[in-house]
Amino acid sequence: NSVVVVPGRSAAPPALLLAQLFTGAGLPAGTLNVLTGKDVTLGAKVSQNPNVSYITYSGNKQDGLALCKASAGMGVPVSVSPCIGATCPFIIFESADIDSALDEVLQIAFMKKKEVHWVLCVQESVSDSVVARLKLRMAGMKCVALSSDADRVLVDAAVQVAQQQGAMLVQPCSASPSGAQYPPTVLCGAAPSSPYVVTPPPGPLLPLLTFRSSAEAVILGNHSPHGHAASIWTEDLTLALETAKSLSVGSVWVNSSCVSDPCLPVSGHKDSGTCTDGGQEGLYQFLRPSFSSPLPRSSPVSLEYSKFGTEPAQAVIPDSPDHTSIPQSYPQFVGGKACKSVSGCSMPVQTPGGGSVLAFCPDGGRKDVRNAVEAAIKVQPGWMKKSPSARAQSLYSLAKGLESKKKDVSASVSTQLGVSVDEADKEVELSIARLNVWAAYCDKVQGGSLPIPQSGAALSFPEALGVVGIILPDKTPLLSMVTVLGAAIATGNAVILVPSQTFPLPALAFIQVLQSSDLPAGLVNIITGDQDQLTVALANHSVIKAIWYWGRAEGCQYLQYTCTSPLKTLRLFCQKDGEGSDAGMDWAQSHSSLLEDLWRNAVQWKSVWIPTA
Repeated sequence: NSVVVVPGRSAAPPALLLAQLFTGAGLPAGTLNVLTGKDVTLGAKVSQNPNVSYITYSGNKQDGLALCKASAGMGVPVSVSPCIGATCPFIIFESADIDSALDEVLQIAFMKKKEVHWVLCVQESVSDSVVARLKLRMAGMKCVALSSDADRVLVDAAVQVAQQQGAMLVQPCSASPSGAQYPPTVLCGAAPSSPYVVTPPPGPLLPLLTFRSSAEAVILGNHSPHGHAASIWTEDLTLALETAKSLSVGSVWVNSSCVSDPCLPVSGHKDSGTCTDGGQEGLYQFLRPSFSSPLPRSSPVSLEYSKFGTEPAQAVIPDSPDHTSIPQSYPQFVGGKACKSVSGCSMPVQTPGGGSVLAFCPDGGRKDVRNAVEAAIKVQPGWMKKSPSARAQSLYSLAKGLESKKKDVSASVSTQLGVSVDEADKEVELSIARLNVWAAYCDKVQGGSLPIPQSGAALSFPEALGVVGIILPDKTPLLSMVTVLGAAIATGNAVILVPSQTFPLPALAFIQVLQSSDLPAGLVNIITGDQDQLTVALANHSVIKAIWYWGRAEGCQYLQYTCTSPLKTLRLFCQKDGEGSDAGMDWAQSHSSLLEDLWRNAVQWKSVWIPTA
């Protein structure tokens, strides 16, 4: 790839020097380009160029969200890594070398130029000892310079709130009445929900929280909306690894902090990013699967985001007393049960020619999505903790269930698409084979140790995203559904599926396969209805971690603009009259690149660093 780098003001000199070194080393002219200026505005202008195929951003969250909104609707994928300003837990267990841990936390919290905010979490049994040692170590520390007088106002306000809530201050000296400097301050007895803990001000403040058990430590560590990194201090390696596995962060440092290496793959969790940086896994974001064509460039359409998906659909409630004269009504699938929509309304499914009503399906909405998410979030952690072999057995069982219902599902495909029985049978057979392939994939990507030049041991492993919302394509509705469903649940995710609004019957026929399977109730949910309304409901739900979307260009633009708080991982395919970025995607072919691409989009990577000395 050729690259255009738009560095921030402080990073501009190193970026220009690096470009000179690359040029001197023989890098072809034009391969690396560095543009200096106001980074966010300039980055948005760069994204408008039709030759730009991908945008990735690293910096603070506000600028990253502004870039996402500025590039919405341009047909360019955007990934963000808001690593600046994140809140990270520094956890000290009673089994830790407390002196070494305190030396480290004081170094990173007060003495280094920091890009993240640290929250000190100390086990209750050693909290008094920790506070006493902090007082001794902080006695000779000097005041820390602030960036501006405005930062001083924020720091004073945070300290005042902490004192009003009963926090005890540990300072080397009293703060001066004014001036852009402040003494290093530990806020002992802070409440986890306090604003200076959740979103600390830019200053030398270190909130101190206490916990009793390792489970409570994990809860405190995951309390932040960010998921950038964590530091764990304990001499018990088993405890360290169990805690690292449970924390929703991309990097975990055991008895150390701020260790980075290009070999380590790190994914931003929660509000700390939507991509993987570092390692072999981090390179895939700059590659395009061989089966797909480049995203078609487009211009943003005039879209009123607050009104998108609010147009009322033509709801139809079948109430004819003569049940033989009306088409069949299908239920949707929420929480392991076949049910009607919460509104009780239905919508017609037309025949392939559009001349008559073929069937009725539920007209789901926001409340149906809410119920599905509630069911999914209850079962997903347990499903994720299952061994890969156990998930594989469930997928093999699902494939057998589809094979046993082959006749009914094939009939729904034939009726819905207007194809011959032989063609429908072929799609069902391919779907069965695809489920078996995903079952075999379950234990193939497990991570492991990484060879790095530094002294220590590094581990990396993939984790499930959580709850994934998927708006399915019109093309081969059964096979495409099985393909993306298998990728999501094979990696430990729970799924909310929105079938094609034009061809929903194959997905609804698949419900009987799910009912007879051994998948936990709530792991897979199928909701039918207006695609735009359901897209809005999925985008605005804070629990849903990722959205895979096949649909209109307006829907792609809406998702890029709105899926920023909290951040969601997006996989967008624009389909328009059979054309678009998925036009070259042949779901019937067993492309290894297709499966690997879906697999990589269904997981996030975590790295754990353990020093050996």
